[in-house]
Amino acid sequence: MKKLIALFLAFCASVPALCAETVDADVVIYGGASAAVSAAVQVRRMGKTAVIVMPDRHLGGLTVSGLGRTDSGDKRVIGGIAREFYHRIWLYYQDDEAWKWEPKPAEFSGMDNQTQTMWKFEPSAAEKVMDGFVAEYGIPVYRGERLDREKGVVKDGAAIKSIETLSGRVFTGRVFLDATYEGDLFAAAGVSYTVGRESNARYGETLNGIQTANAVYHQFAGPVDPYVEPGNPDSGILPGVNPDAGGRDGDADGGVQAYCFRLCMTRVPENRVPFEKPADYDEADYELLFRDIQAGQIHYHDPGRVPNRKTDTNNNGSVSTDDIGANYEYPEASYERREEIIARHVRWQKGFYWTMANHPRVPEELRREFSEWGLAKDEFADSGNWPGQLYVREGRRMVSDFVETENHLRRRIPVPDPVGMGSYGMDSHNIQRYVAIDEDGRAVVRNEGDVQVPTGGAYPIGYRALLPKKEECSNLLVPVCVSCSHIAYGSIRMEPVFMILGQSAAAAAVLSIDAGVDPADLSYESLERRLRQDGQVLEKP
Repeated sequence: MKKLIALFLAFCASVPALCAETVDADVVIYGGASAAVSAAVQVRRMGKTAVIVMPDRHLGGLTVSGLGRTDSGDKRVIGGIAREFYHRIWLYYQDDEAWKWEPKPAEFSGMDNQTQTMWKFEPSAAEKVMDGFVAEYGIPVYRGERLDREKGVVKDGAAIKSIETLSGRVFTGRVFLDATYEGDLFAAAGVSYTVGRESNARYGETLNGIQTANAVYHQFAGPVDPYVEPGNPDSGILPGVNPDAGGRDGDADGGVQAYCFRLCMTRVPENRVPFEKPADYDEADYELLFRDIQAGQIHYHDPGRVPNRKTDTNNNGSVSTDDIGANYEYPEASYERREEIIARHVRWQKGFYWTMANHPRVPEELRREFSEWGLAKDEFADSGNWPGQLYVREGRRMVSDFVETENHLRRRIPVPDPVGMGSYGMDSHNIQRYVAIDEDGRAVVRNEGDVQVPTGGAYPIGYRALLPKKEECSNLLVPVCVSCSHIAYGSIRMEPVFMILGQSAAAAAVLSIDAGVDPADLSYESLERRLRQDGQVLEKP
């Protein structure tokens, strides 16, 4: 008997595809971003089966990984399951027991008792709500399953028939959704995409491409010398600084806006984990920080408050939690290379906080202030109190027959067939550091790429921005890495919008199955009718 079992296991190891588990659903969702949850719930509410296949352990993406201050813009255009999520957050915090580290307040910033929604929350609260959704609707979630990006997508003509993960599991379905921040499924399926910044000329925009003149936020406080030995170009440039901006303003390049981790921090001594010095700490990595402090910098991070005396901490200042320029490879990198890039971001951010709290070149007053902070002990317990999801602000972006641009967001050009709305300003974090010459003729370091420009109000997002070119892939919808320009994505990339688009993509998937047509051939009138029925907002109030 033992010999037979051994022979069977050896056979499975040599021919894994024949022995692998096969899972079938009407709609297969790859990726664990917030869009995956709203999509799966919508599929179930419309009477079809859904499965979520995700490479991560925690479902909900950045919403459960520290981004607890929702970049919501005009909250009136957030409807459907997205609004229901923020209502369930509100319900969670109505319970006195949810307030462990502070008394339950009568009012809290981000809590709207009139609409019964709450827009600021702890990561653990968000995860409870997300997991509650999938439990309520009996949605299978396969965690830690990485798509085989080389040969894991099987197509029949332009239609995906199945996807396979590196574990050997096979998932078959009638329609597929790519709910990753990177766009891994559509890239593996042969769909057109881009990475980086288009030129302004490409789509007739003004805020795309290299942006030195518009990069007025998160700049150095004063003249900061770029050379290892100040004033001596022969000594070499400091780490992470480019010799020039790489082109003129508006030119295209391959730069990607900076990533960071959104840390959940606290000053509560009983719940605080002090910042640790990384084992491979290198003081030279923070030379720009030391010089900017000396130049008079006053902004170092943004520890915005969420309940229970915790924070959603974001980048703020010229040298902060963003590891500028360290992420260019990430969108297309192998899983192994991504792990290295993620580790670098962890090292940078841990080193930044240890430096601010402990290094003798940081003024004592600042060290004392930062020493009061630490990681929240009761968050992210399975990852050393560190968020599990890097803030991938931008990965690949699909290029389809319709590309949403700055001009659509500003409502200069009409958007056909809207399936949701965005409203947040066009927001790109810095993309590089470079050597510039200031008005006094000195070589100085400048940050480039940070653009923060309002859209002028809410705008529609078109159905065609979620659809690949039909000849490339006929049964796939993409609610996260949508077809849009770099600067348009700076606004679209907000978590409530992903939830909105996830729901709309799922509704289109089910309606196309029922109608026996490809999603691209679905009657928009039928989709619009269903979206309005389910509470989606499709025009500006």
